[in-house]
Amino acid sequence: MRVEPFDAVDVIRAKRDGGAVAEAPLRWMIDAYTRGYVSDAQMASFAMAVLQRGMERDEIRVMTDAMIATGERMSFAALGKRTVDKHSTGGVGDKITLPLAPLVASFGVAVPQLSGRGLGHTGGTLDKLESIPGWRAALSNEEMFAQMKGDVGAVICAAGSGLAPADKKLYALRDVTGTVEAIPLIASSIMSKKIAEGTDALVLDVKFGNGAFMQDIDRARELARTMVALGTDSGVATTALLTDMDTPLGLAIGNANEVRESVEILAGGGPADVRELTLALAREMLALAGQPDADVEKALDDGRAMDSWKAMIRAQDGDPDAALPTARETHVVRAAVDGVVTRMDALPFGIAAWRLGAGRARAEDPVIHAAGIDLAVKPGDRVTAGQTLFTLSADDDARFARALQALDGAYEVGQTAPASQPIVRERITA
Repeated sequence: MRVEPFDAVDVIRAKRDGGAVAEAPLRWMIDAYTRGYVSDAQMASFAMAVLQRGMERDEIRVMTDAMIATGERMSFAALGKRTVDKHSTGGVGDKITLPLAPLVASFGVAVPQLSGRGLGHTGGTLDKLESIPGWRAALSNEEMFAQMKGDVGAVICAAGSGLAPADKKLYALRDVTGTVEAIPLIASSIMSKKIAEGTDALVLDVKFGNGAFMQDIDRARELARTMVALGTDSGVATTALLTDMDTPLGLAIGNANEVRESVEILAGGGPADVRELTLALAREMLALAGQPDADVEKALDDGRAMDSWKAMIRAQDGDPDAALPTARETHVVRAAVDGVVTRMDALPFGIAAWRLGAGRARAEDPVIHAAGIDLAVKPGDRVTAGQTLFTLSADDDARFARALQALDGAYEVGQTAPASQPIVRERITA
């Protein structure tokens, strides 16, 4: 019988009382929880202590490294080119990965974008791409490497279960114990997977606002700084942008409609805010990959990024030219008065899209790819009475009532235009 070198209760007490947990017992705690020796109850108690007491930078580094050590660690050294990834903390209408990955890859950089699925009001990149007929999210490591090494360069696929298995177990526990908000736990969760992935560089899109996980910009800044420090301490060149998520990003909220909007961006058009953020993140990624002067606007406008997109979709068995799903039912919401759109709160629009079938309440739920919301206007736009504000789409018109209920009070037409704010508020570096 194995003799354990530490006791979970001692680790819990140390953090509960506001102290820093030493490296050896902290590494043991993560390992012992992953293999089932430390119970869910004990780890829940530890997570609550972290939420209330916080962690020092070195503690977070040790915990993240311990989570990485519970699984495999990939390496892209054999590719012969720089690798750079992007992670977003999630929001409403956030389809940026779709145009961004092929745009960056068009400059000869490898983009290993291991993505996830949506849960609740935040959409999942894989769910969006599965709107494309034939497209396949599950790739073997060999397929992923071949796609990045060859002419395609970019891959967007599901993360394998071998990366930081401790995170999967701890994330599920945090979700049911009221400890999701703990910044050290959020940071170690995100960064354990990204560091284990083996990318050379990483750009973080940390969102704040009513539709973001971190609604307060100060907490978003703290999270960004913590994650940049973790990446830097682990040898991954890391920067972060703080970006606004008070209003939905772009005009499309859903799955198939977000793919359509992404293709518009790749064709040199699309909504100004989506294009602006795509270009800002591309510049960050390419600067970290050693190309600070890359002309990303030209690559969008001359078709190179679109060529990369089509090659990436075809490499994963998708048909980039196939028709995307369309909903059987629509419901149009119109302006009641003349005026200017003063606000459109992101969170209620995300919840409404989820209720229409674009998202899932449980991990095992299916999504309806054609469901969602298409905005006709954004804050600052002038409208006349009777003009379309947005259109709801669903396969069952019985879904409209609850979606409209979520949107009650979520938008406003007034007389004074809101102050214009840049989508990127801050850049954070090591």
